[in-house]
Amino acid sequence: MSPRREKLTSPQTRIALARGNRPAQHLLPIPGPVDTEAARRVFRAQRRRALRTVALLSLLLFGSSGALAALPVLGHMRAGGMPLSWLLLLAGIYPLLFLLALWHVRSAERVEERAEEERPDSGGRPWPRS
Repeated sequence: MSPRREKLTSPQTRIALARGNRPAQHLLPIPGPVDTEAARRVFRAQRRRALRTVALLSLLLFGSSGALAALPVLGHMRAGGMPLSWLLLLAGIYPLLFLLALWHVRSAERVEERAEEERPDSGGRPWPRS
């Protein structure tokens, strides 16, 4: 009896073959007419929020660096065997960065929600997403 023959394929080919074609019910709908002026207003509002977030991020990062440079004693003081400046970075800066990111995302979502409420023909349809 001869050994069983095996077909060898690359991992990418296996993934593509396993995925198959997308069924018709999963195809994205054709978007209707888009109010380009409303979309531009949303884009401008979100861009203003992004600039505000970048300004706050810069203030946070450069301010913390400046504070640590202005207070070099924090690098010499130790708490639990670690310099206090490291602990301030770990316990202070990273949680603030996380909160800033959450605040920015929520702010951008509020802009979209407000624009959706102002649309006269919304009918419960969300904005077309890319």
